[in-house]
Amino acid sequence: MSFDIIPFAGGEALLDWRGLTEALEAGHSLPRATLDDTFLYRGKDTLLSRSAWIDGLGIAVKSATIFPGNKGSEVPTINGGVNLYSDADGSLEALVDFHLVTKWKTAGDSLLAALKLARPDSKRILILGAGTVAHSLRQAYGAAFPQAQFTVWNRSAAGAETLANAFDNTTVATDLESAVGAADIISSATMSTEPLLRGAWLQPGQHVDLIGAYRPDMREADDEALCRARLFVDSRDTVLDHIGEFRTPLAEGVISRDDVVADFYDLPGGNFTRRNDDEITLFKNGGGGHLDLMTSRYILQQWRRQGGGAVPGPGE
Repeated sequence: MSFDIIPFAGGEALLDWRGLTEALEAGHSLPRATLDDTFLYRGKDTLLSRSAWIDGLGIAVKSATIFPGNKGSEVPTINGGVNLYSDADGSLEALVDFHLVTKWKTAGDSLLAALKLARPDSKRILILGAGTVAHSLRQAYGAAFPQAQFTVWNRSAAGAETLANAFDNTTVATDLESAVGAADIISSATMSTEPLLRGAWLQPGQHVDLIGAYRPDMREADDEALCRARLFVDSRDTVLDHIGEFRTPLAEGVISRDDVVADFYDLPGGNFTRRNDDEITLFKNGGGGHLDLMTSRYILQQWRRQGGGAVPGPGE
């Protein structure tokens, strides 16, 4: 049996943001994924393996090694890879670069939600944060909203300047409240543990995209933001009981589970949508192994469609 090895640069050259969102939407028309995460530790080092199986799409195991001691060296702090297996016979189909899958999965997750929830005429997009994910968001949103003017806010002005200088139609915001009030779409990708986005700043018709929080002790938006908006998540299973953005206000009775209108598995039924131009929509991007699987499958399809080659397996 042969399998494909897909590196970052070679794979990324074949991908399209709109094409990925179509693949993610199609993946959510299939049965819900079976998911499992495992952790192994050695001192401060961690191995995280995230597994997903979707009947009709296959199996993916995404392994990440987190070695904090690598900081400042030539070796990244986070490394890993994705093994993609056939749904039909379980054979290995591809080894996909970890950073390629993570980049496209994360930004594509948010972009799919924005295409369903943001006003189609959105022309002012604010990005909070200036790290790797923020750069990916600028690319993804720029592909889907090509006429938009972008603004970036970051705690470090130097980081915001670096991101803004890398793209056209992108400027730096110095006052967060004013920048939020002027935006049509607000996409937040920070590492904040305390809310920095205030519901009092939000305006009718805005779409809020929250990405950064991934632990129970992390939040980017305050209670008022959640109470003023119609709430959406990518997956109830991976967000509500695990990420502070929703877990904390649920535990404190600020919101209820019934306040979450839909997740991506409600896309086929038409419930994952904006009702009118005045409501505020809020989406929590929680990620999950099922999205890694859908993204990896899309990457492999593009790789093979456009001439990527497989390598022989053992004994061939």
